[in-house]
Parts: sequence; C-alpha cells; structure tokens
Amino acid sequence: MDAKRELTSVDLAALVTELGRYEGAKVDKVYLYDDDLLRFRMRDFDRGRIELLIEVGDVKRAHVADPDRVADAPERPPNFAMMLRNRLSGADFAGVSQYEFDRILEFEFERDDEDTTIVAELFGQGNVAVLDESGEVVRSLETVRLKSRTVAPGSQYGFPDSRVHPLSIGYDAFVRRMDESDTDVVRTLATQLNFGGLYGEEVCTRAGVEKTLDIADAGEDEYEALYDAIGRIADRLEAGDFDPRVYVADDRVVDVTPFPLEERADLSADGFDSFNAALDDYFHRLQRDPEEETTGTDRPDFEAEIAKQQRIIEQQESAIEGFEEQAQAERDRAEALYANYDLVDEVISTVRAAREESVPWDDIEGTLAEGADRGIPAAEAVVDVDAAEGTVTIDLDGTRVTVDPSTGVEKNADRLYTEAKRIEGKKEGALEAIENTREELAAVERRRDEWEADDEADDDDDDADDAFEDVDWLSRSSVPIKQPEQWYEEFRWFHTSDGFLVIGGRNADENEAIVKKYMESNDRFFHAQAHGGPVTLLKATGPSESAREVEFPDSSLREAAQFAVSYSSVWKDGRFAGDAYMVDPDQVSKTPESGEYIEKGGFVIRGDRTYFRDVSASVAVGIQCEPETRVIGGPASAVEPRAAASLRLEPGKFAQNDAAKRCYRRFKERFADDSFVRKVASPDRIQEFLPAGRSDIVDD
Repeated sequence: MDAKRELTSVDLAALVTELGRYEGAKVDKVYLYDDDLLRFRMRDFDRGRIELLIEVGDVKRAHVADPDRVADAPERPPNFAMMLRNRLSGADFAGVSQYEFDRILEFEFERDDEDTTIVAELFGQGNVAVLDESGEVVRSLETVRLKSRTVAPGSQYGFPDSRVHPLSIGYDAFVRRMDESDTDVVRTLATQLNFGGLYGEEVCTRAGVEKTLDIADAGEDEYEALYDAIGRIADRLEAGDFDPRVYVADDRVVDVTPFPLEERADLSADGFDSFNAALDDYFHRLQRDPEEETTGTDRPDFEAEIAKQQRIIEQQESAIEGFEEQAQAERDRAEALYANYDLVDEVISTVRAAREESVPWDDIEGTLAEGADRGIPAAEAVVDVDAAEGTVTIDLDGTRVTVDPSTGVEKNADRLYTEAKRIEGKKEGALEAIENTREELAAVERRRDEWEADDEADDDDDDADDAFEDVDWLSRSSVPIKQPEQWYEEFRWFHTSDGFLVIGGRNADENEAIVKKYMESNDRFFHAQAHGGPVTLLKATGPSESAREVEFPDSSLREAAQFAVSYSSVWKDGRFAGDAYMVDPDQVSKTPESGEYIEKGGFVIRGDRTYFRDVSASVAVGIQCEPETRVIGGPASAVEPRAAASLRLEPGKFAQNDAAKRCYRRFKERFADDSFVRKVASPDRIQEFLPAGRSDIVDD
C-alpha cells in the first residue's frame, strides 16, 4: 500500500475545525524551505509558540507542528519569505476556511494597515498565493494561466470551477447526481460527488451498499442508506467529533484520518487526542520511514520521481475522460430536448403560465402529479420540480434533463450546449497539463539514462567557471537546475560585463525603495533624460558588504546608461536611442524647491550631471546555465557572455507578453532539454526582463 502524501477534502474539513482554535495568535516570522514548504512561526498567550506548516510539493499538507520537529531556519530567507514577513509580521491569525469541498485552504491574517489572505492549493502541482484585501494576487509560488482560471501577480485570484459539496447537498440533488451517472456506485461517489476513492468506499461500507453496484440497479433504499452515511460523516466533521488514527502497515505509516475508517480496519493504528497531532506525527514519520529515506548515495531517486509523474498522468487521463463524458452528457441532454420538442414545450408552457398566474410551486407539482395519474404524456415525463431553483426535471426516453421554464426549448438547449463547450474548455486545459507532465516524465527518464551512462551530471561546483566554456548546454538532454534566490530579484537587474550589479525600479514604489534602502555613497545614480524612466543604480558593493570606493570601468557606466534608457519611455515611444545622465548619490534628494511638489517615485537632482548621448535602446534576454540557472536580461554586451542562449530585442510591433512568448518558443527550439526551458524561462519570467512597450526580436 502506498503511503498517503496528500490530504483529502474530508481531512481538510476536519483540519479547519481544529485550526480555528488558534485564532488570535500573532505572527512572528515566516520561512520558506525548498520552494514548497512554508512555516509560520506564531505565538499565543495561552499556547505559547505555534508552528503552522503548509507544504505544496510532492507532499501536500497543512497542520500545526511540534516545535521540536521543525527544521532550522534557512540561512538566507528567499524573497517570497521576506515579502510575507513584511506583510504578516505582527498580524493576527484570523481564521482558516476550506473553499467549498475543494482541497484549498484560505488562511486569513489581519493587521491594522492591511489584511492578507494566504491561499494554499493542496491539489495538482500545488501552489500558494498571497492575496491583498481586494483578492488581488500579490505574489504566488507558481504562476497559473489557464482558460478557466488565472493565478498571477496583479490579477484577481481565480478559484477552480465550483464542484458539488457532498456534505451539504440536498437529498433530491443527491439522487439527481447519482442518476446522471453511467458507472457503479463507488465511482459515482468518488467522482460525481467528489469524495475521492477512499471515502467513496467508506460511504458504501457504512451504508451497507455493494461498491460495484451499477447505478442503473440502485434504488431508493440504496440512495437513502448512502445519503444517511454521508450525513453521519458530515455531522462528525461539523461537531469536531474526531478520534484520529495513524495507520501502519509493514512497520511504516500509510494513512492518517480524523476518525477510524472501516476501510482501514485490517491495519494497525495509533490513536491521538487531536487531528493536528495525528497529522504532525504522520508526516514526521513519513519523512523518516525507511522507504522514504535516501539510499545513502548521491544518486537521485529517479524511480520514485518517474512513478510520481506516471501517477499524475493517470489522474490527468482519468480527469480528461471524465470531461469528455460530462461534455457528451450535456450534448445528449440538449439533443433530447430537440428530439422531444413538442412535449418539452408543452411542459415549459404549462409551468410558465402557472407561474405567471402566481401559482405556488407546490400546487404546480400537485397538478403535474394529477396529470400523470390521468396519463397525460407531458405530465408523466416530469420527474422532479425544484421550487428553490425554479426548475423542472423531465425524463426524455431515459435521459433526464433539468429545464428552466422561464425560457423556451431553444434557450434551454443552448445552455446545455454552452455548458458542454465550457467542460471541453476544461478538457483543453487538462490536455495542456498532461502534455507538460509527459515532458516532465521524459526529462526525468533522460536524467536517469544520463546518470546511468556516467556520473558527470553533478560534477559542476568545484570547477564551475572553467567547466562553463566546455559544456554544450544546448545539446544536453538534461540541464541541472540551480536557482538560489537573491535580494535584488525584486527589481530589474543585471550584472555588467565587469561584474558590477545594476538594479532598476519597475514602478514608483520600487524607485523609492532603491533610493531609500539600497543607495550607498559610492554607488552611481542613472536616469534617462525622459519622463517615465526607472531609477537605475550601479552598485559599488552589496547590502551586506563594507562600503568602499570603486573606480567603475567605462564599459559598466555605459551599460548602466543603456539599461536606464532601454527601460524608460524611450522604448514605449518606439525610439531606438535616447540620452541618460549619471550623478553621485549625494546629488539625489526628495526635498523640492520652495513651492514645488515631487510625485511618488520622483527625485530632485542638484549639481552637475554626466551625460551619455544617443544611447542605444536595445536589450538582450538570455538563459544562464552556470553558475546558476535563470533568465537574465539587460544590455547585450553584459548578457551574451553569461548566457548559453540569448536573443536581442529592439522597439517593434509585438506587445510585451507576445514578445515574451516568441522568445520562449525560440529558446525551446535551441535547447534539447525543452522541459528545462519551461522550468527556468517561462514566458512570465522572460517578460520580467523585457521593457514595457512593443518589441521585435532582432534576428542573428
């Protein structure tokens, strides 16, 4: 039996009840480990130190952990963690909720100056999004852009499409959902009612209903027993009536549940006082169990990763099959309306006329029942009247269709066709996702084959600089990824051809931050001789280094000036050159002359300026493979020597996002390991290095 690595929707419903006990705790710090594990260190007057963990990688979990089991903090907090600290330090934990019955948790934090919501997606590839008070994404671990939803900085957070909530569904709706299925009982509970496999089986067992019973053979007795079993589970979750268990098989943990399951009765189990404690114990032991430990060699566990990707593909294929079935079912219903047009029209016209006369729904239902007793075909076809929804369900030669009597047959059919198209849109997104997963699988298999052929894949640190010239990164079947986060990545940045760091603001807030927090006396301040340009700083030293005087080479000065011009309004205006100036930091001030006003992000420059005339508005964007793997961008003279592949751009005709996509496609053509390009140089990441405005790629 495979060990559980992801929490179910039932688990999260139980977890939310217990996490509510920690409301009012104050956030001290936030940590990020390995890009997928968040740790919120909080303190509570009664409970003392609280460690809340959220993990969205291969393991997907959320719970409060024993402080003694929490790993030491990373030596250098990445930018994502620093952003969370800025927003959450001193904030109150205001509660957590589960989005519908999905594997999504919304953690609320309140502070006098701003409230923040942390959305943890514990499904699929996993993700964490940070939302402001308006629901706009401030930042997310992963960017998602699908037809059905978007999770990207600056956009409103998009939840997945609503699903049936099996713990709150009414009996009539439950019966309709079951009747619409064409498979057996347990699969219907798992998919159409969103219980998942384990709890679908548990409901059947508790109800005394055969799991493999075909829906066509299920009757009122089975439905009532199943619905009653679901209700008992819902009551326990709502009341917090938990009796948690950690299940063990072959001396290793395999499952954790908020209450004992009959489906796990053949396994040995350990009891706990709270579900949080059970989760903490389970995932702590999962990490330490022999099968989960490394083999003692440096060889990556390719087999485990391959098996994981294959499981994901199986799940995605199952989802695609489900979308196809759902879309076809909607089309079948629409076609059934047209095939029985006169009968459906009679039902709709009768109900609509009654409603226009203010006849109550109960009376309408009674009248239809009387008509059915008298053998009237239209009345006999009506199998349900839903007053709350204002709908009528009609049986059309074995196909049940719910119609809105306030509109005609055509509009009801159009609604069903539209729903089929919407579901097919979800299928397209799933097909795109499965293609990405297959690329991931192929990349892992290539890495495994390469490792088995020789051991050179990881021999890259000691002689990195010398090795860079000898490695043909474009033709390698697998490029190792090394992406440490740097403090300057929150800004535009590049390293000059002489190795000096240049940073620039993307907006007024970043311009202010660069001058107030990062400008030192030995730096150089650059700005385009045009309105709407970034503050550009050529750094003499880093924030943690001792200040020292530096004689900047002329090449670095000119590259910084080109950077300032290229990311200014000069590019937006479609001009190919512009002027820039340079001053010392002590010439930059926020104090205006008497009677004048300085807008946010603006500064007063006093004294002489050094000008750079007719500076080219052009940039290069590239993919660097050593000593780090990342997108880089800036003047071509600085980028191209460091990049394994690069492209030059100039003002042109393609919008910023379109230009980024074109660059991405070019890079994928150049690298044999195109999955590497997708991981480190997605269009979103490339776009961060492109000037605002329209661009063209300059062909080599």
